[in-house]
Amino acid sequence: MIRKIICFNSLIVLALAVGFFIYPPVRAWLDIRDPALRQPGMPRVAWRLYHSLTPRYAAWARERVAAGRAAEVDRDDISGTEWPLFGSAFYLWSLENLQAAWDAGDHSGGAEPRVYAREAIQATAELVVDPRHATWVKKHWGENYLHRENVFYRMLVIAALTSREKLLHDGFRQDLLRDQVETFAAELDASPTGLLDDYPAQCYPGDVMAALMCIRRADAVLGTDHSQFIQRALRGFTGPQATPEGLPPYAANAKTGRPESAARGCGNSYMGLTAPELWPAQAQSWFEQYDKLFWQHRISAVGYREYPVALAAPDWTMDVDAGPVIAGHGVSASAFGLGAARKNGRFDRAYPLAAELLITVGELPNGVLAGPRLLSNVSDAPLLGEAAVLWQLSVPPEKNFPIKTGDRLPAYVYVVTAIWLLPGLILIWWALRSVRRIRRAPEVTVWFPRFQLGLWSGLLLAAVIAYFLGHLLLGIALLIFGVMFPATSRNTASAQGDRYLET
Repeated sequence: MIRKIICFNSLIVLALAVGFFIYPPVRAWLDIRDPALRQPGMPRVAWRLYHSLTPRYAAWARERVAAGRAAEVDRDDISGTEWPLFGSAFYLWSLENLQAAWDAGDHSGGAEPRVYAREAIQATAELVVDPRHATWVKKHWGENYLHRENVFYRMLVIAALTSREKLLHDGFRQDLLRDQVETFAAELDASPTGLLDDYPAQCYPGDVMAALMCIRRADAVLGTDHSQFIQRALRGFTGPQATPEGLPPYAANAKTGRPESAARGCGNSYMGLTAPELWPAQAQSWFEQYDKLFWQHRISAVGYREYPVALAAPDWTMDVDAGPVIAGHGVSASAFGLGAARKNGRFDRAYPLAAELLITVGELPNGVLAGPRLLSNVSDAPLLGEAAVLWQLSVPPEKNFPIKTGDRLPAYVYVVTAIWLLPGLILIWWALRSVRRIRRAPEVTVWFPRFQLGLWSGLLLAAVIAYFLGHLLLGIALLIFGVMFPATSRNTASAQGDRYLET
């Protein structure tokens, strides 16, 4: 029996090695070979991630709204307040991209997105407009929060309702959508600087630009026309309201319009996704300048810096918007830079960024992206990272933008592949060696056998229960502890008297 249990444990180790260390890089390399990463087209990986994420996003959104946890999150907990709504916008924008590809004739994803994801679209839009998810902005702006600045939240409301109407045509909260589009456009147009605050005394031009994009998209479903207003709105990001490099700043003073920070990677990659739909010529000029000042090749990787080289800023840091900054590379800047590059037709930049992303995220056999899941807010926005990845991979180039293809891979892709494979191969070797030795051993002695067998059974049962309750990481941890038992004593492994300790 002990021999069988040890063999069973070795099979578990083999499965963990294949699932966590062999499958992710193999899956990534199969995706990297897709021509749609090097040129216009919907990548196959985007269709697969959408099928994996959609049922999980629908279930999470429904459960979160029903539980009402959003009303209890501290006002200053940025990831707990903003990320559930921001991730929902990412997911809905992804579905718009996928639906457009399906309408254009790409049916490789199977069922039509608006049909397959109907429940998720409904649940996601309802989460964004749920009053309890506005608790934190009410604390900032009071009961008039829907008609007084509050750029970030109102932008997300417009985005979610527009996406739902564009995809489902069900008229959900069209009164609210029309009210927000008209009142926000009027308030922004009346602003002396063309800017408004996200929070009191906090203005982020990237969010203002995203709000303008959402208003333009809403025109298509409401039958309104704000094109002249949007042309005037360019004033908020140019001239004296731009940085010395000619780029929009990360933060500004909404009253004076003056930059309060330098241009940053996370902000300009984000604006690279929105500006092409507003001011195509200006967007191309901005992206060219951004690429010139922020693109770098360092520590075997390529990507966008969080801060330009000329600015004396730390190359190793982290904040809630930038994410980790590693040797100058901004994780958010490079992740959103992937989508910005695709949007601007720069597949020579998008392809290496996509390859780096795919080899890093660690897609597991069940479709979960391990890296983005770990970098998300586990309690309040566990799917933010996966929704962001899906959005970036699904972004199509803006119409009439020149296309520059690319097929060069940085050394980083090969280095990370080796990092993935090495521990997996070691575990496979160890598991096969354990089976061989236990079969050759003439006898096996176990300390406190009943106790160890009970502990082994309990840990494996707990792992199964944790998995089915949705606690994947806990289930894996319990499984790993479980395969450590039963521990055996020293014994004779062969006629030659080799002695070893089996665990």
